Formats: sequence, structure tokens, C-alpha cells
Amino acid sequence: MEVRNFKIALFGNVFQAKKSLAVQKLFAVANQLGFDIAIEQGFYTFLREGMQIDIPDCDIITGNDFTADFAICMGGDGTFLDVASRVGYKEIPILGINTGRLGFLANFSPNDIESILTDISNGKYNIERHSVVRMTCDEMPLEGYPFALNEIAILKHDISAMISIHTSIDGEYLTTYQADGLIIGTPTGSTAYSLSVGGPIIVPQLDTISLTPVAPHSLNMRPIVISDKSTIDLCVESRSGNFLVSFDGRSQGYPDHIHLHIIKAPYCVKVITRQVNSFYSTLRTKMMWGADARKN
Repeated sequence: MEVRNFKIALFGNVFQAKKSLAVQKLFAVANQLGFDIAIEQGFYTFLREGMQIDIPDCDIITGNDFTADFAICMGGDGTFLDVASRVGYKEIPILGINTGRLGFLANFSPNDIESILTDISNGKYNIERHSVVRMTCDEMPLEGYPFALNEIAILKHDISAMISIHTSIDGEYLTTYQADGLIIGTPTGSTAYSLSVGGPIIVPQLDTISLTPVAPHSLNMRPIVISDKSTIDLCVESRSGNFLVSFDGRSQGYPDHIHLHIIKAPYCVKVITRQVNSFYSTLRTKMMWGADARKN
């Protein structure tokens, strides 16, 4: 059987010293399997100068002009989202090694490094396709990268009054949310910010988008799940004259009365999983469903 020489694009959180042993293990296993490695420049500097780690011969990733068979993300879900914004549109599969906390997206532990890289070498893995949402604006170009794997959140700019979010679906007026904000989430994002404000948990493979208000003025305002083929149109009013748009936590201020449109992006983010893993087992493990909190 022909052995394929995989190329890894390695990214990581530069604020977690505890990943030192995990990175060294990854280098050793990758070398054993004959994988080539390219390391993102900031992470390379952190490992070499901050962690004093002996790094094998590798390429350095300085921008987004690179290719790889798959990307490895070492960190938590926040780091995973950052990596997805850099490689997702290339549709390079991402393997998340969780050196953070909960880790829904970065769902492998450092103890899994040898087994999952060996499985990848042998073709024994799955790739999940996770939908992405995109925002456009009639009046101005949106700064940065206006795509999100988890959610696009419309939020008030300050701590005072709520905002009014006029919302239409496929050209039909839905409602005006009087709230601190509105989360437009993908199924992947249903276990993130949306969940914390009462949004539904949605299986990642479903073709849906959820709208979940943040601290709505009316208790009748409940989350709604719609088809991801829909177009969501928004227009915001506030006392301060501006509001925030957050793309997976990357926030930018915008003026009132501009017209925003949210649709499903033309690409997906590919996530590497084990063949035996399922979303339901992840829910049980990460959210401790069925665990007795009375037991020590």
C-alpha cells in the first residue's frame, strides 16, 4: 500500500504554556509517520522563544498563501475559530487538539495525538462539514472577515439601553427585537453563545440557522430555527447611534440604520473526527448529561 506524505499546517494558542509536552509529542509522532509540518509564524516564535522547544525542520506560515492536507489547532474552541477563519474557505480539514477548557470543536485531548495521527495516516477518520454564515451590508463594506462558523451577533454598544433590531426573513417582516442583542447562529454555534442565552441545541449536520435574542424586553420573544437557504435582513436602531457586530467574537462597531444581510456562506469548515465519535456522545461528555452532581 502506498504511504502518503501528509503536510500539516500547525496553529496554536500562544498563551498556554501547558501545551509544551503536547507539542513535543506531536512533533515526535509526525516525524515517525513521515508528515511534513508548516507552523504559523506567531506560534513558531512562541514555541521557540517562549517555550524553548527544539523545533524540527519546517516551513513557516506568514499569511494565508499556503496549502496543507490538514490543519492542526492546539488550544481551545476560541483558537479553533481563529484557525477556521484562516483555513476554512480553503476547505482544509481541521484537527482540534484541546489544551483549553470545554472543547466542542477542539475535541481531541493531547493523549489522543498518537492515535489520531496514526488513524489519519491510515485513512481511518471522518470529516464533518460545518456550515458557515456570511454578512453583507448595502451601505458599506464590512471590515475584516465577515464570516462566522459559530455565530454572528448583533449587540448593543454600551451598557445602557437595549437596541431595536428590525428583522425580516426572505423579504417578509418577522419582528423587531427589543433586546440587548440577537444571535444568528449555525448548528455548530448552538452549543456556544446561543446556548448560554437559552438557544436550542442543534445537530451540526442539519441545514438550519437559529435566531436567539439576548435579554429580550418581552418574554414572548423566543428562539426560532429557520432554513439555511433563507436570507436574514436586519436594520438596527439604538440610543447611542451605533451597535456592535461580532463574528465568532471578533467585534466591530457600525452606525445605526444600515441594512445588513446574512446568508449561508458558499463554503463549509471541515472538521476531523474519529469514525466512532458522534455528536450525542460529545454532548454527554462535555455537558455531563446524566451525571449526578451530588457525587464527589
